[in-house]
Amino acid sequence: MLHDFVRRITLRDDPDEIQGIAYQVFEHLFHLSRTEMVMGKEITPTPAEEDRLEEIAARINRHEPVQYVLGEAYFFGRKFAVSNAVLIPRPETEELVQAVVHHPLPGESDSLSILDIGTGSGCIATTLALELRPAKVYATDISPAALQVAAQNANTLRASVSFLLHDILTAPLPFTKLSAVVSNPPYITTCEQTAMHANVLDYEPHLALFVPDDDPLLFYRAIAARAFPTLLSKGLLAVEINERYAADVEDAFGVAGFSNMKTVRDIPGKDRIVMAVKP
Repeated sequence: MLHDFVRRITLRDDPDEIQGIAYQVFEHLFHLSRTEMVMGKEITPTPAEEDRLEEIAARINRHEPVQYVLGEAYFFGRKFAVSNAVLIPRPETEELVQAVVHHPLPGESDSLSILDIGTGSGCIATTLALELRPAKVYATDISPAALQVAAQNANTLRASVSFLLHDILTAPLPFTKLSAVVSNPPYITTCEQTAMHANVLDYEPHLALFVPDDDPLLFYRAIAARAFPTLLSKGLLAVEINERYAADVEDAFGVAGFSNMKTVRDIPGKDRIVMAVKP
């Protein structure tokens, strides 16, 4: 059954990637573990399940990401609901969360307060709320649809997060005495679209992806300027970045008043996170 589904996938992707997609589909639809699938556990799909498999295969063959097809993605070992109103959570962003969790933040453990700017699916805010419980966690986004998904995820995972509709480019932040500000803002320049895969370019929200070619630091300057007055002394600013602009982001943070800038590479070795501290 699994092999038959794999044969229905006509993408020119790596065979291992297609096999991985099939595993995700069968885990979602039939609640099978990876071990059960590898061992060839027999299943007899109902006619409705057969129709669903056919629909899933057709959507995947149109390059729609399997996470959107299934309506879910995993982040930090937890299942998050996703829709095309939000970016699909990625492993690089897990590394951003790890960096924040392991950084010494100002304040007692029961009084930490953290803000996630541009929360999307809420994966950063919800994970930090769970990993650093009982910290107070806030999350903003310009998209009402994204905030709806984020609130659903926080509620499902029983994370205490307060959500706010907010445009970081136009409005000050209504917070004070924060321990940390975290963000994975849009950072792909328009000219980089030509190198992107259709499953990202055609389906993921451009609002959360792209910045103008002539102003790639648009969001980083705004985040730094608005975060600085909200943070406690020794408070952390940590962001995910475009690998091309690590030094520029560090410079922008320095101009805003931050110190101790540090760029962290992701597992593949690309500059991916910039961290800075308010003096």
